[in-house]
Amino acid sequence: MNNRYGTLASWVYNIDKPVGRSFGDIEYYRERLSGCVEPVLEPAVGNGRFFVPMLEAGIDIRGFDPSEEMLGYCRKACAVRSLEGRLSRQTFESFSYDTTFAAIVVPLGSFQLLTGLDQAKAVLKRFYDHLAPDGRLMIDLDPIGGFLGASGNIRSWTTEDGDLLTLTDNRVETDFIAQTTVSQLRYEHWRHTKLVDSELELFSLRWWGVNEFAMSLREAGFTDVVASGNYQYGRAPQKDDETISFEACRPA
Repeated sequence: MNNRYGTLASWVYNIDKPVGRSFGDIEYYRERLSGCVEPVLEPAVGNGRFFVPMLEAGIDIRGFDPSEEMLGYCRKACAVRSLEGRLSRQTFESFSYDTTFAAIVVPLGSFQLLTGLDQAKAVLKRFYDHLAPDGRLMIDLDPIGGFLGASGNIRSWTTEDGDLLTLTDNRVETDFIAQTTVSQLRYEHWRHTKLVDSELELFSLRWWGVNEFAMSLREAGFTDVVASGNYQYGRAPQKDDETISFEACRPA
């Protein structure tokens, strides 16, 4: 039930963050990845919001996700555009490929779904092992301010058939020592004032300090670590930035 992205959660995600919706990351990484001649990997590919535009830009990108429901949306998005989506169902902790990559990109804070410090550091090492020499790791993180906002929010979406989808978000735990939050997400599907289906998920995230994450990257073997604020490469993060992007290199 934790960070699972089941049927309703994936449906809501696909409506709220459709393929091609950018938060500044698509344009930024399209430029950062231009010129890659070896394959690129996107872990936690989700519905293809980021993955499909990279394919359309001519980037040889592969992707994986633990949610079969999310992969279904991604495969469909590739198919309707006649794109070859090289996708598989895998997890951060156990993914494996026979090839190495020119870059591994984890946009929009997906890495923060890893809530254990040792777990996250092991995944950073796994990324390192799957990069070619001089390969680059690119990860977006949300700063702490994005974790501690108001709780109890209710959002809604209207489906193509006129049904109503709602999401109620209640934060049930904040651990300032472990740097984690746990929220209870209740998804509901309504039709003609009647509840058709409901789904309850626990959603856990971990926040990182900028220096803490840079040190963890170096501990995993990465060099040339650059932290950038709001998709402005090389501009040091500032307190009001909504996104912090890290880029690091596996040395030759």
